[in-house]
Amino acid sequence: MNKSDQSLTKQFKIRPAEESDVKLILQFIKGLGEYEKLSHEVVATEEKLQNTLFKQKMAEVFIGELGGEPVGFALFFYNYSTFLGQAGIYLEDLYIIPEMRGKGFGKTMLKHLAKLAVDRDCGRLEWACLDWNEPSISFYKGLGAKALEDWTVYRVTGETLVEMAKD
Repeated sequence: MNKSDQSLTKQFKIRPAEESDVKLILQFIKGLGEYEKLSHEVVATEEKLQNTLFKQKMAEVFIGELGGEPVGFALFFYNYSTFLGQAGIYLEDLYIIPEMRGKGFGKTMLKHLAKLAVDRDCGRLEWACLDWNEPSISFYKGLGAKALEDWTVYRVTGETLVEMAKD
């Protein structure tokens, strides 16, 4: 990071999202979907986000701003480790707009979440990363994150989830 980026990092502020940020959050989600080549899977709406994030409080969002202008977001929720007997923070999404990447903002947001995890007595901070995303993998490893090589994520969605839920 050069001196100019260090100066920008000092100006970077992180704040909790507010209900009025729903449109912005959806824009960031769509930007992330585009980056991850998964735009076709983004079916979230402002209404769904307003309900799940602000009424049901199923997840939390932080907005990263530079000079009062939003440049990224982090969305996370709690999971639980029975082995640790502690909650953890699961980072679902971290996104910085393309023109602001490489300036330390993603690192600042991750450090903010790590501090939050420690302050809230969580035993870990974890997230998933697409296998092809080498820039992010290198970035995470540079922070000391370790890939869980022995674990495979399984998912049930859509009609399969509905069928599984039946008697």
